[in-house]
Amino acid sequence: MVLPVYRRYRDSVLAILQFALLAGGLVWLTVAGADRMGYNWQWYRVPDYIVRVHEGGLLWGPLAYGFVETLKLSAIAFVLTVALGMMVAFLRLARSITGRAVATVYIELIRNTPLLVQLYVVYFVVAPIVGLDRYWTAILCLTLFEAAFAAEIFRGGIIGVARGQWEAAASLGLTRLQAYRDIILPQAVRLVLPPLTGLAVSLVKHSSIVSVIAVFELTTEGRNIISDTYMAFEIWLTVAAMYLAITVSLSLVAAWLEQRLAVAS
Repeated sequence: MVLPVYRRYRDSVLAILQFALLAGGLVWLTVAGADRMGYNWQWYRVPDYIVRVHEGGLLWGPLAYGFVETLKLSAIAFVLTVALGMMVAFLRLARSITGRAVATVYIELIRNTPLLVQLYVVYFVVAPIVGLDRYWTAILCLTLFEAAFAAEIFRGGIIGVARGQWEAAASLGLTRLQAYRDIILPQAVRLVLPPLTGLAVSLVKHSSIVSVIAVFELTTEGRNIISDTYMAFEIWLTVAAMYLAITVSLSLVAAWLEQRLAVAS
């Protein structure tokens, strides 16, 4: 009992040390490169772009508003991604040849073309036809892209459930829908949670690409500040740290959920 606990503790310490060494190396490379360029660091100006005290109250800066908008945009896109991904996964597993063909074409087309190209196609072709603004165009593009990967995650989770569970559902007289709802999907959740968390992390990072169509979010605000102040290193490092805070938080929440689901099972 003591040995497994020691090993987990040792692995955690080693992981932290590896991360610290990697982060330290990246910081050193950045500082060394900036010094060779004769860069004038202005870190003292960065906090004002996040939050500052004004007339006795807090005044949130553009990076703080961009951070909130990134969270909002990513959350909406993730919910839609899960819904669309599950629908496509069901089509891949359907008995209908047409349904399987449509799902396969969609997944292969989306996964094998660049996200930036898809964004331009949706923005310049699809959005004017259906009347979408920039914000919802960005959400639609992110949803379509991430749902192709989510569909394969859900399909893998459903296939990973033992075949005997389907047979047990059939012996109880459950319909296919009831079997999915009451037996298969609850078990598949534990299988899809880790890769789905990775997908959520990827979605947050991919959301930065919508800055090319001037959608208000964290990366767009960072670019605007840099164009006004020329503080490229300070702002980009700050933006990277804010994205890191989101992704690490998602990973911690996923680990907690995995533990709860394991205990519940």
